[in-house]
Amino acid sequence: MGTSFAVFFMYEQNIIKTPTIALIFITYFSGYLYTKHQNSGKLFYKVLVFNVISGIVSAALIIYNHNDGRLIKWLIIVIIGLLYDSKFLKYFVREIPLFKIFYVGLTWALINSWLILPTFHAEIFWISWLFITALVLPFDIRDMKSDTIVTFPRLIGIQNTKYLAYFLIFISLLLAIFYLKPQFSIAFYLTTVFTFIFIYYAENSNKDSYFSFWVESCSVMPLFFITLQWLTY
Repeated sequence: MGTSFAVFFMYEQNIIKTPTIALIFITYFSGYLYTKHQNSGKLFYKVLVFNVISGIVSAALIIYNHNDGRLIKWLIIVIIGLLYDSKFLKYFVREIPLFKIFYVGLTWALINSWLILPTFHAEIFWISWLFITALVLPFDIRDMKSDTIVTFPRLIGIQNTKYLAYFLIFISLLLAIFYLKPQFSIAFYLTTVFTFIFIYYAENSNKDSYFSFWVESCSVMPLFFITLQWLTY
């Protein structure tokens, strides 16, 4: 999902490179496995070995296809990811009340606006950060009964959390309209329509697949809609 979102912005900036796409996918996938299986006993050690190998491959992709600056960017983002949820740390970001949604958005935004581009792109950063931050809120609605820390649904209620998500997506859309190329802003607009719908129907009683499939699919939609436009020409 994260790779597709990044590729959308790569197309918008006309900088599609296969090694970069591979780097982004490996980084996201390794991070997912690490977070998912931290408490899986022996399986975690296998994941750790896989992640070490993935890290070496990622570094090689950067060294042979990019430059030292890109390697430093990648290392910083990896460290930010480790600080989000690592059980070996006494304190980690995921335990900070209300902060999780902004931190997840930060990681995705840095990949889209900093890692994949020669220079930092502020507009893409804010579009990504606002959109992904909003997408994390439905997951807080899903987990509100099991979360042990204060989250927005527990603090302000489900409906107000949805209003907050609508607001963040709306601001993200405005930025996309003003700063992305017309075709890409249209694709992003169509994405926000579906995102609004999925957030509207997000309830704590929904099955987990509603969030892990339908809500997460919103980050793939920009690339899907821009590809659909190209195919219809």
